[in-house]
Amino acid sequence: MQLAEIDARPRKSAFQLISAETILDDLYRQLAGQDPKSAASRALVLSHLRKVLADARTGAEAELMANGRGTRCAMNLSAAEDEILRAIHQFAVRDVYPLDNPSGAEMISIAAVGGYGRGTLAPGSDIDLLFILPYKQTPWGEQITEYILYMLWDLGQKVGHAVRSVDECIRMARSDMTVRTATLEARYLIGDRTLFEELIRRFETEIMPRTGPEFIAAKMAERDERHRQMGNTRYVVEPNIKDGKGGLRDLHTLFWIGKYFYRVKSSAELVGKGVLSAEEYRLFQRAEDFLWAIRCHLHFLTGRADEKLTFDLQPELAERLGFARRAGMLGVERFMKRYFLVAKDVGDLTRIFCTSLEFDHAKPLDMIGRVLAPFKRGRVAIKGETDFVIDSGRLNVADPDVFHRDPRNLIKGFMLAGRHDLHLHPDAIKAIRRAFKLIGHELRNDRQANAWFLEILTAPTYVERILRQMNEAGVLGRFVPDFGKIVALMQFNMYHHYTVDEHLIRAVGVMADVANGGLRDQLPLTHELLPHLNDTRLLYVALFLHDIAKGRPEDHSIAGARIAKKFCPRLGLDPAETDTVAWLVEHHLLMSEVAQSRDIQDPETAKSFADVVQSPQRLALLMILTACDIRAVGPGVWTGWKGSLLRALYYATEPLLSGGHSQVTQRDRIEAAKSALRTALSSWPQPEVDAYLGRHYDHYWLRAEPELQFEHARMIRAADQAGQMFSGSIRVKAFEGITEVSFYTPDHPRLLSLIAGACTMCDASIIGAQIFGTRDGRAVDTFRLRRSFTSDEDEKVRATRIIDTVKQLLQGKRHVLIDLGKQDRHNKRLKPFSLPSQVAVSNTISEKFTVIEVMGLDRMGLLHQLTRQISDLNLTIGSAHIGTYGEKAVDVFYVTDLTGHKIESRQRQKKIHDELLAVFQPVEEKKVVNG
Repeated sequence: MQLAEIDARPRKSAFQLISAETILDDLYRQLAGQDPKSAASRALVLSHLRKVLADARTGAEAELMANGRGTRCAMNLSAAEDEILRAIHQFAVRDVYPLDNPSGAEMISIAAVGGYGRGTLAPGSDIDLLFILPYKQTPWGEQITEYILYMLWDLGQKVGHAVRSVDECIRMARSDMTVRTATLEARYLIGDRTLFEELIRRFETEIMPRTGPEFIAAKMAERDERHRQMGNTRYVVEPNIKDGKGGLRDLHTLFWIGKYFYRVKSSAELVGKGVLSAEEYRLFQRAEDFLWAIRCHLHFLTGRADEKLTFDLQPELAERLGFARRAGMLGVERFMKRYFLVAKDVGDLTRIFCTSLEFDHAKPLDMIGRVLAPFKRGRVAIKGETDFVIDSGRLNVADPDVFHRDPRNLIKGFMLAGRHDLHLHPDAIKAIRRAFKLIGHELRNDRQANAWFLEILTAPTYVERILRQMNEAGVLGRFVPDFGKIVALMQFNMYHHYTVDEHLIRAVGVMADVANGGLRDQLPLTHELLPHLNDTRLLYVALFLHDIAKGRPEDHSIAGARIAKKFCPRLGLDPAETDTVAWLVEHHLLMSEVAQSRDIQDPETAKSFADVVQSPQRLALLMILTACDIRAVGPGVWTGWKGSLLRALYYATEPLLSGGHSQVTQRDRIEAAKSALRTALSSWPQPEVDAYLGRHYDHYWLRAEPELQFEHARMIRAADQAGQMFSGSIRVKAFEGITEVSFYTPDHPRLLSLIAGACTMCDASIIGAQIFGTRDGRAVDTFRLRRSFTSDEDEKVRATRIIDTVKQLLQGKRHVLIDLGKQDRHNKRLKPFSLPSQVAVSNTISEKFTVIEVMGLDRMGLLHQLTRQISDLNLTIGSAHIGTYGEKAVDVFYVTDLTGHKIESRQRQKKIHDELLAVFQPVEEKKVVNG
């Protein structure tokens, strides 16, 4: 039984179905009188069936490539499996284990269940079979069952099976929802038809009546749990085509419920029952066909039952499905946009279907997991509103013409749903779907409609929920056409976890969470700044717009600022407010980039950043926007370390903008740092403190944080007292999500490279490094590693292993392999990506250092190779700032020559550029170009 019925048009098909009779006729000719029970005959049967199955799959794939019809491909594969099974059964019954006078117990019926029962199979799908017996199993029945199963297994198929009597099937269906669902989908294949018909008759009369609500509740609970495990969003960039939200399993769930509750035999009958309109049923068919096309292509491509659209498979799938590159968008991005739009359609169908069940049949809402308590049915007026009412606890239209009479109600309805904390009634949802084309130029420029939208956008208690509902209904993309262009748009990279529209809604949601008092521990500075802002509305608007120009050929920040300048006056913002929002959109990446890729301890960093920001109010707005933006990228992207970098940049810049900055000389800052450490080391003898302070160069006191200076002092003193030439110390910083590992050792030209290699060998990811030398020729280097373990003790164990590895490398007991990290699984995940490598050498960013910025495709071992090359170029690294954005590495090194001066020679700068660029060359292959 198919989920969607495909029109059968006469045409020459690449797929040719071979009937069981034809299979057997060909087989008998090949056997030529051999004993059917012999091993030779069985081998011949297996060989013949293997060819039939391979030909069927080749034909099904060829037809799929030709016409792209996924449901037809799944039906073809199922039909081919049917004929193979019938041929095996008939051969077993007639030739291998014939019965001259079978008794009533020696009957067997074979039914397809599961996805196979629906008459659809993907190339890698399981073959789920139910062997139905009249009573208990007999020796003959056992022989037939084993022959069929072993033949299928020898064909390389995954077979799920159950052998039960009719009584056992009914008894288990009562208590086991999985068995009940399998029986619901059972489809007769071969054998005794009366047994199958008896099972279906008893199931429909003994199980299905009066158990509809129970079945629906179980299926919806299964769906919710499945969604929870998959991240509870359909907009993840590596979705599961089968079990993810908006995937095939959601359509299957609708079909199961429809068949069980409405007693339909096919999905088309749901139109006659009034559950779906004819247009909605066509949407059902199109969604199912596209999802089946992806799934079948995916299985053919990988040769196994893969269900996840991973990055490495997406480009080839896009090519197979005919998605080519267009201006500003890769073919793979166009393919994934279509997938997300289809997944959204599945969500729309699910809502329509569930709400029809809920209201048309007066079922309690908690039955499908939406409301926890029962409520009174009936209509309740909303004070001051004539166009909307509260109907059965949900917002409904007062009459069918509400939207046609006044299209502004399309915005007002969502505002009221948010303001009164209501979900939309199914009748309201259907009315919106029928009327959303009324949203045109006039409504978009209506003053009242835009005021209502601004109220929605800036209401922390409901903004995320209502924006998502508006987006799901298609209203948001029509009311804000530039937003419509990024609906379901994915960016083909490993950094962003969600589609662009979902990211924007989540970013606004993070801001709302903060405004409601949430995330206080994760974003302490944001909570400090929020009460001092003149107008928090500007943050909501800027967050809603900050990535709205993604997917265009030009810089999305500049294009987004242009959109903001047009859109903000629509919302009623004055010119100054519009200018602030546009500035925030244009510079929304700036603070993150500076904080993560510049030396914040260098005074030039804060000074150049302050020159762009220009006011304390903008600095506070940009700080909050940046934090909300990063948190909305995806799970694990925001870390305490990133938060600490942003706070450090804010605190370094704020005095320059507020007038509180006094002209403190560099000498004063050095003396203040020494004085602070002297106080912290008050337990040391005074001469020892004086000697220790004298060992460090001036730049150490300017660039190392006070806590790090104290940690270094403890490490160095302990090593010197023990007479050790090499020492390491570990500091786990739980809030920042990092582990600091410091090294004290005689200086070595390739020390940084060796430490980076040791980190790679121990599966540690470096996110920052500070490198110092003492006046007596010792190196004091601190590396910051991304936290990998929940336990501090596990972090310390790994850090200790890194320290030991560095020591062994320095002693020559171990060596860093030339192809370090080549076989790492992270590198394999990067195969479909390519980025143009870039190296920039600048003397304007810092007063004392030449700054080298390297960008390109990340890989395990990259930092080791870059630092090794920098060492070979006779450069001294003062600090390193390591950034990874999915597949993109952005590494910044503050360097001098061996005499401590900047690299002024143009010729030498070019050599640095060329040799660092060459580090990326060995791994560059022909791949999808991104950026």
